[in-house]
Amino acid sequence: MKHLFDQARRHAVNLTQTVWSPTAATLRRWALAAVVANAGITVTGAAVRVSKSGLGCPTWPRCTPDSLLPTAHGQISPVNMAVEFGNRLLTFLVLAIGLACLVAAMRLLPRRRDLVRLAWLQPAGVAAQGLWGGLVVRSVLNPVTVSVHFLISIGLIAACFALYARSNEGDAAPQRLVHRDIRTLGHVLIAAVAVLLVAGVVVTGTGPHSGDEMASRFPFDIESVARIHADVVYVVVGLTFALLFALHVSDAPRHARRAALTLLAVEMAQGVIGYVQYFLAVPAFLVGLHVLGATLVWIGALRVVYALRSRGPADSPATRSGRLDSIPA
Repeated sequence: MKHLFDQARRHAVNLTQTVWSPTAATLRRWALAAVVANAGITVTGAAVRVSKSGLGCPTWPRCTPDSLLPTAHGQISPVNMAVEFGNRLLTFLVLAIGLACLVAAMRLLPRRRDLVRLAWLQPAGVAAQGLWGGLVVRSVLNPVTVSVHFLISIGLIAACFALYARSNEGDAAPQRLVHRDIRTLGHVLIAAVAVLLVAGVVVTGTGPHSGDEMASRFPFDIESVARIHADVVYVVVGLTFALLFALHVSDAPRHARRAALTLLAVEMAQGVIGYVQYFLAVPAFLVGLHVLGATLVWIGALRVVYALRSRGPADSPATRSGRLDSIPA
């Protein structure tokens, strides 16, 4: 037992050192943990909805009108209450990782203001997300508030991925690794994926999984919004294929081609899930899996865009001199 305690203490000390005495590599690992944590809580949020646990804790910030913690409630299943409260607890894990990223970015030497600004977005975003979650509950899962709740998570993932990518490179002015038109195509792709996510939340807000019987739905025809969503999917897949082809024929860097190929594979898998869930009348499990796929498509698209340019290595002269006047990528 003492051996296990000593080992746990050593791990805790090492973990603390990665925050208080960080390197670019340890900051990058914390940023990656933030990407995973924010993606994870996005998926568990979908699990809350499809399990009909959206109002498992019917009040906010308390779980019940009389308690911060789950307590017996005659009209709410203990399972639903546990699912909703468990998702709320995950917020504190995401916040802790975000704060670790912030402290590590502020302690990194030489300090880079671009990394500090990106790191600040995480605790600020988690706080905003928590407050918006309260609005979701108080609005009785209004589809508008639920949709924005998901889109805030998507924005947080983008901020986390930006920190992850930027912590592995210098602070020099961005240099294109591909032809200008190919990089423009990458930006068009990321915009198309953003539109796809918005279309997806409209379909979700119109579909059957509202999170609770009391929740309202968008007043749209599900067939129509699903068809629009599918059309945007075709655009995204077409753009991804065009980008992959352009990268191949232009002999672009291998990591950029690999990122685009991975994105295309994720999109294909996501498309299969989408069609299967549609023809099976939208089963709850596949809805959760589809949300996971949407999150991975977003991360994959971000990875592609960052692979199309470079700011030099993390130990470049610009970084060592603390130059902070580079233009944004």
